[in-house]
This record gives sequence, structure tokens and C-alpha cells, in this order.
Amino acid sequence: MNTFNIKVATVAVALAFSAGAMAQGITKTEYKADKDRISVEYKTAKAGCASFSDNAYDICEAKAKGNEQVAVAELEASYKPTTKNHYNVAVARAEADYGVANQLCDDRSGNAKDVCVKEAKAAQTSAKADAKAQMKTSDANATANEKTDEARSVAGDKSTAARKEATTEKLDADYTVAKEKCDTYAGGAKDTCLDRAKIRFGKS
Repeated sequence: MNTFNIKVATVAVALAFSAGAMAQGITKTEYKADKDRISVEYKTAKAGCASFSDNAYDICEAKAKGNEQVAVAELEASYKPTTKNHYNVAVARAEADYGVANQLCDDRSGNAKDVCVKEAKAAQTSAKADAKAQMKTSDANATANEKTDEARSVAGDKSTAARKEATTEKLDADYTVAKEKCDTYAGGAKDTCLDRAKIRFGKS
């Protein structure tokens, strides 16, 4: 879960919301067929995990479950292309990525594992914060298009507030990671590390 992946996820979220505004829902027949297909694909993927053992098995299962959850969310968004459903897709992806990343961390130990878990959580928080901000912005813009200039101004304020909230949540998550990394030090070195983290993330 690195910065590149987070940036890609952010772009994907924005594209999903913008595309959702123009999307046409699939038919009920298509919806049922796709739902059955997703169920079969999940069972097949899960069965394939039997060839693994220990943590490799857990990782395989996490990937299978995550893929299923994302596929279901995407199906719901295709059937009913609402802003909320597109938000749910972004959340499902964040949860799926976190589930796999968290299992991968089990291959580590000590502080390295703790940092890995915090980084996975930070990436999840970042993706979900971006999704929430994008949903609020989309809703505000949709309302503004139907209202007066005053309403558009209010919508703009809500959009700005949503982005600010997302930034705060992401910074808090990154600060948690930074603090965890300081645990590799002791004494004065650790205090210095924590002080630098506080300054960097505006926690002083």
C-alpha cells in the first residue's frame, strides 16, 4: 500500500463518480445473472486457496473475499448508478485492499509488522476519506445545478469542507504511521523522532 496506489485509487474514485452521473442502469435480468456469476467466481477462487497453507492461505482467502465484495458493489452501482452506490464501490475497494494488506503484514514480526499494519490502515483511511469527499462534492454539485447562485455558493463551501475533512483524516492516519516507526528507536532518539513527527503533521 504505497503512495502510488493511493493516488491511483483517488483518480479511480473521481472517475467512478463522474461516470456514475451519466451511467445507465443494467436490467434486472442482467443484474441477477451477474450476481450468480459473482457467487460462482467467489466459490471457485476460495476453493483454489486449498492448495495453500498457513498465511498464504489467509492471503488467498482475503483476496477472494475482497474481489467478491468489490464485484458486488460494482454490480449494485451498475444496477442503480447513484452517488451513494459509487461511494460504496470505493469503500469496498478500500476494505478489500486493506484485508489483503493486513494479511500480508502477518509475514513480518515486531515493529516491522506494526508499521505494516498502520500503513495498511492509513491507506484504507485515505481511500475512504477521498471517496467520502468525492461523494459530498458530487452531491453538492448536483444540488447546485438545480438551485440559485446562493445555493451554488453553499455547495462550493460544502465541497471545500469535505476536501478539508478528507485531508485531516489522511494526515491523522499518516501521523499514526510515523509514530509507529519511531518505536524502532529508544530514549532521546525516539523522543526526537516523535517531535519531528508532531512538527511534520502539525501536532505540536
